[in-house]
Amino acid sequence: MIERRTVFKAAVAAGAAALAAACSTSNDGTALPQGSSDDGGKAVEPVAKITATPAVAAKDAGVRDPVVVKVAEGKLTEVKVTSSSGAELKGDLAADGLSWTSSEPLGYGKTYTYAAKALGSDQRPAELSGSFATISPAKQVRATLNPADNAKVGVGMPISVKFDSPPKDRAAVEKALKVKTDVEGAWGWISATQVDWRPKEYWPENTSVEVEANLYGLELGEGTYGKSDVTTKFAIGRNQVVKVHTPDHSMKVFRGGSEVKSYPCSNGLDAEVDRNTPNGTYIVMSKQEHAVFDNARYGYTNVNKKWACRISNHGEFIHENQDNAAAIGKVNNSHGCVNLLEVDAKDYYDSAMVGDPVEITGAQQKSPTGSDVKDWFYDWPTWKTLSALK
Repeated sequence: MIERRTVFKAAVAAGAAALAAACSTSNDGTALPQGSSDDGGKAVEPVAKITATPAVAAKDAGVRDPVVVKVAEGKLTEVKVTSSSGAELKGDLAADGLSWTSSEPLGYGKTYTYAAKALGSDQRPAELSGSFATISPAKQVRATLNPADNAKVGVGMPISVKFDSPPKDRAAVEKALKVKTDVEGAWGWISATQVDWRPKEYWPENTSVEVEANLYGLELGEGTYGKSDVTTKFAIGRNQVVKVHTPDHSMKVFRGGSEVKSYPCSNGLDAEVDRNTPNGTYIVMSKQEHAVFDNARYGYTNVNKKWACRISNHGEFIHENQDNAAAIGKVNNSHGCVNLLEVDAKDYYDSAMVGDPVEITGAQQKSPTGSDVKDWFYDWPTWKTLSALK
């Protein structure tokens, strides 16, 4: 009996010792896990340290850069970043377990909450919790990009980024724009809301081009930010250039540098400078099988013409004017357009492509600087001065 009681007491004592080891307490009485206190009863911090960018409690965090959670002296076991709407931010844990990076953009004016866990090299767990908030723009600026996806355009076609409100920080905008090509070119601001990229010389034919405008989250100045990113992929077609020396009354078409067509034409009235077809290198901006012309100043409205290729928003077109057949090839008497006989206008129209250069020389009137498409009015050194990046 004595021996049995001794064994029983020993078992109880061992159990009490085990309970004491499993539930040590800190000085303030908080329960600590096994092995988390030192000999003096104080809590021992886990060696693993979790950090995050943006930091916990950050305000006005940017939305362009990814969220990154990292751990030192351990490996991440779980990372969740949740928006105030309950949506979980997509992301990927690195193969080595040392970091987690988000794979989708943050939203404007939102709060995100961290819930990250790690296991330290000391086999003790560590956690990170807390929230951060993103910027709330005073205004979001929308941008459009031209040419559109999958377009095929002529060798004079510029790349245009247009904004619905003038960006103040033009240099920041240009740094966010990327043109993927081996062709030399540069950006130039041709208005407060439009920046164009044009090659130094006409595009080589059959060139493929990709453009990225990484504007989402970009600060444009005075509390305004880019609304979204825009991209495009397009191709350059065959090399076709139109040349009109106005005193010659002819319009010549060149393919690959060789003349392939010559059409008799009538250009703007020589004697009245305001009615000249202005000098300059234009591009075909658009094509219309039927176009309506109005010019109250010269007394005509609702005039219908066929096979019209717009070359300027100053008012110049290449189009059919069979009503002026007696002057075509002999006299310049139009109000600025290049008039062709109907059969020739149709033939040219069928060959024309948006972006084809149209070079006008021989007139007294200079290039109309008010045109939206005036990229080729500038020589190359002057064009480069239009960039905000000096």
